[in-house]
Amino acid sequence: MRSWFRRSLFGVAGLALVAASVGGCAYQRERDWHGNPAEFRAKMVERVSSKLDLDTAQKQKLSVLAEKLQAQREAMRAGSDPRAQFRQLFAGDKLDQAGAQRLVDEKTAAVKGGSPEVIAAAADFFDNLRPDQQQKVREFMDRRGRWGRHG
Repeated sequence: MRSWFRRSLFGVAGLALVAASVGGCAYQRERDWHGNPAEFRAKMVERVSSKLDLDTAQKQKLSVLAEKLQAQREAMRAGSDPRAQFRQLFAGDKLDQAGAQRLVDEKTAAVKGGSPEVIAAAADFFDNLRPDQQQKVREFMDRRGRWGRHG
C-alpha cells in the first residue's frame, strides 16, 4: 500500500475514532444527568463560576460559551450515532472509503461552521476575566491538558 494512502487511511480512522469517543463521552455525561444537557450545562457553569469566583456578567459569558460548545457538539453528532457511522465503514469486506471521506467531510464542515462562534464566545469570556482568574484558567489547563496527568 502506498505510504500516503496508508497515512490517509489511518488519519480517517483516527478522526472517526476520536469523533466516536467524544460522542460516547458526551453521551455518558448526558445520561448521568438523565439526558438533560441544559441541566448538565447549568451545573458545570455553576461549578466553574465558583472555582473562578465569577461575577454576574462573567457568569453570563461563560453560559454563552457553554451553549455554543453544546451547539457545536450537536452539530458534530448531526442527529446520528457516531459509533454506528464508524461501524458502518467496516460493515463490508472492504473499508467504505467513500463513506469514510463523507464522514470526515461532514465532521470537518460541522467544526468549521461552528468554530467562529465558539472562538468568539471563548474570547469574550476569557478576555473579560481578571488577571488572577485568567491565571487560574491557565493553571487548570496545565493540569488537565495532559489527560489528567500532573507535571
